[in-house]
Amino acid sequence: MHPILFEIGPFTVRWYGAMIATACLVGYWVAKGEAQRNSIAIEKIEEFLLYAITAAVLGARLYYVTFTEPEIFWNDPLSVLAIWRGGLAIHGAILGGLLVSIIFTRIHNLSFWKFADTLAPALILGQAIGRVGCLFNGDAHGYPTDMPWGMIYATDSPAGQMFPDQPLHPTQLYEMVFNLIIFGILWKTRTKLKTNGHLFLLYVILYSVGRIIVENFRADRLTYLGNISAAQSIGVAGIFLALIFIVVLKRKSAVVA
Repeated sequence: MHPILFEIGPFTVRWYGAMIATACLVGYWVAKGEAQRNSIAIEKIEEFLLYAITAAVLGARLYYVTFTEPEIFWNDPLSVLAIWRGGLAIHGAILGGLLVSIIFTRIHNLSFWKFADTLAPALILGQAIGRVGCLFNGDAHGYPTDMPWGMIYATDSPAGQMFPDQPLHPTQLYEMVFNLIIFGILWKTRTKLKTNGHLFLLYVILYSVGRIIVENFRADRLTYLGNISAAQSIGVAGIFLALIFIVVLKRKSAVVA
């Protein structure tokens, strides 16, 4: 696995950037179709995505720094925003996008839950595509393995530097497969779930379960208080909160009906 897609003179295109761009474009295409189905103006989706992508990148960086180099916040605050140095985390991106969606729907007088349902399939599909970039970049990698599908990464990649010339669990592919399965489930059930918010909450539960499982194979996972996985902790909290909201929204829907 090598992080560079191609080079033309001084111009270098990396797999990670190419896959993130692809994820955004495919996500927009899916979200646009769902917006039409849910009677949400496409212009609202386009405007939201401009804010959401920015918030997702910043959230991903802030989350990563918080768990890896928190001293940067007071020693060199401006470097916190140095996204070109690498160090982005998907949970931070999701939380950043979630915060923007809450603010955006309030400002535009939209139903947050309906809006979240509209974006859920696009979000998980984008996450699946993004993991391909992680695979070639050599981050979000696993522990050494004797399994026949173990992958050896470029020596200048994060995985190659941590485990030179050793086959590792391709945890990026594990999560990509989980995400594609989740996308299929959401796509199949999106017209069957009648309560606003339930599709998004199903996404939260399924993704949390998948990430909790994959995290057991991750060698570069973010931790706190010793060796507690941040992703698994957020996953457990996400499942718990999602189940509560499912019940609350169902009851509210029944009262309105």
